Amino acid sequence: MRIAVCPGSFDPVTLGHLDIIERASNLFDKVIVLVSFNPAKNKAVFSVNERMEMIQKVTSHLENTVVDCYSGLLADYLKMTGASAIVKGLRAVSDFEYEFQMALANKKLYSGAETVFLTTRGENMYLSSSLVKELASFGGEIADFVSPEIHDFIYERLTGKKEQN
Repeated sequence: MRIAVCPGSFDPVTLGHLDIIERASNLFDKVIVLVSFNPAKNKAVFSVNERMEMIQKVTSHLENTVVDCYSGLLADYLKMTGASAIVKGLRAVSDFEYEFQMALANKKLYSGAETVFLTTRGENMYLSSSLVKELASFGGEIADFVSPEIHDFIYERLTGKKEQN
C-alpha cells in the first residue's frame, strides 16, 4: 500500500490545502493529513483538535484520507506509520527553496522518505492560512478561500460575531 503524508499546520485549512489533499488522494492508496504542531510554540488560532475536525469535515468525501496529529519529527512519523511519501504543495519558487531543504533533511533522517511536490492551481497561488486569518479578522469575506463546511466556524472565531448575510 502506498501511503503518503500531507503535513502542515492547517491553521485553518484552506481551499489550497484541500486541492493538494484531493490530488494526493488520487495518487496514493492512503493519505494521512497530518496536523503538525510544536507544543513549545503555541501561536495557533485554532486548537489541534479544531484543526483536525475542520480537515475531517472538508475531506469527508475522500475515502482514502485520514487525519492525525503529531508533534515530533516528520521522518519519525513516516517510519511509525509505514508511509513512504511526503506531499507538499508549492505556490511559488520561494516555497521551493525551503521545502527542498526540508525534503533533503527528511531523506537524511529516513531513507524511505520521498517528497512529492504538487504545484498549486493558479487561483490558489496567493492563498494561505495567514491571508484567511487576516481577512476574516477585519471582517473581510473568506468564502472564496475556505470550504463552506467550515466557513462560519472560522469567520465567527476570527471576528467574534456571526456573519451578516
